[in-house]
Amino acid sequence: MPQHSQEGFSLIELMIVIAIIGILAANALPTYKTYIKKAKFAEVIAAVSPFKTAILVAIQKSSAFCYADNASALALTDLNAPAGGEPTCGLPLAAGANGGVVASVTVADGVIIATGTVAVDEMTYELAPNGAEAPVVWTEGGSCIAAGLC
Repeated sequence: MPQHSQEGFSLIELMIVIAIIGILAANALPTYKTYIKKAKFAEVIAAVSPFKTAILVAIQKSSAFCYADNASALALTDLNAPAGGEPTCGLPLAAGANGGVVASVTVADGVIIATGTVAVDEMTYELAPNGAEAPVVWTEGGSCIAAGLC
């Protein structure tokens, strides 16, 4: 009787390969979802840029129109972006939802707070200046840090 050599894979070998692929996929999906949220959250971080630039310009110029009650020096309390009306110190108006992942951007006492939509779990990104004098050192904060999005 002629002897036949084995061709192909056995059932157990195929099951082992499928199990390995399943384990790899189970580890990859959460990482992929976090990567997608990080990419979306980059839009929230970028939304603070015009406010950051306006604060830096106001501090560099130290414009008299920025001072509250004709004070002799610019203070962080002078750096606010109102939701309506005239912006102070050249700051843009507080931004609302723009159809993307940015829910809002506000400035209160020089601290810029950007909030994301539910697409990024409504995480916040904050930038706080060290003072109202140059050079300005920014401190990052917000809920995005603990979540690993920024």
